[in-house]
Amino acid sequence: MKAATEVISTGATAERGWLAVYADLIKARLTLLVLLTTLVGFYAGLRGAMDYALLFHTMLGTALVASGAAALNQLLERDHDARMRRTASRPLPAGRLQPVTVMLFGGVCSVAGLVYLALLVNLVTCVLGAVSLVSYLFIYTPLKRLTWLNTAVGAIPGGLPPLMGWAAARGGLDGGGWALFAILACWQMPHFFAIAWIYRDEYAKAGFQMLPGVDPDGRRTATQSVGFALGLLVFSVCPFWFGLAGGWYLAGALLLGVGFLACAIRFARELSLARARQLFFASIGYLPLLLGLLVWDKLK
Repeated sequence: MKAATEVISTGATAERGWLAVYADLIKARLTLLVLLTTLVGFYAGLRGAMDYALLFHTMLGTALVASGAAALNQLLERDHDARMRRTASRPLPAGRLQPVTVMLFGGVCSVAGLVYLALLVNLVTCVLGAVSLVSYLFIYTPLKRLTWLNTAVGAIPGGLPPLMGWAAARGGLDGGGWALFAILACWQMPHFFAIAWIYRDEYAKAGFQMLPGVDPDGRRTATQSVGFALGLLVFSVCPFWFGLAGGWYLAGALLLGVGFLACAIRFARELSLARARQLFFASIGYLPLLLGLLVWDKLK
């Protein structure tokens, strides 16, 4: 009995280990954020009763594309990830998976996700997924080693998930969907500048060209952070202008936006690790609160 228990325990531990490896490979937390914003975009764009089958197909197809993109991104950046303490434990640099395995996994997930979206959702959502995948892997990823402008390019695939959800629900694109895209794209900039400031030495060591690494005095990093936080404040009220949400959303969006802008301004004035972390955590709290308000106060 004891031997059998030990075998079962060992098997369970190994299973958890492989689940953890593949969770790291697909960047589970990032993929979860993609799915959350896709869900919000779908709900915001929905005109009639909830279509649960369409929602399921949208989420599954998007999850496959996002998982494939994350895996292929790690394949392309495995040598650079090995030089950074925060990424050295990822499956490829740590030797837990082989490049061929990751290439097959990422390729199959990506293609399957795009085909799934085309067949069971609509072509517009599929095309947006393809744009996100291609821009993330073949524009943003190589640009990280060439220019700090990679962050602005990376905001494009980062902002597309809610637009994909919107397109899935409505079968097309219009101003409301693009407003959600603009919110996500603007939010990413101060969010990532805070991360890049905290880890600027590691990024430089790994060969990534991030703005804080080429901006020693931090003036451009400060200006960009405040500018995009201000742009975020403006775009965050667009759902009210487009009639997607009501007065409660407007009041909450203004309050959250002013608070986030204040954090960006404090970071710009001091450019310290403490203020960078404060801006980072403010961004983590801001997005779910804003999206939650939009869902709660959606005008039927």
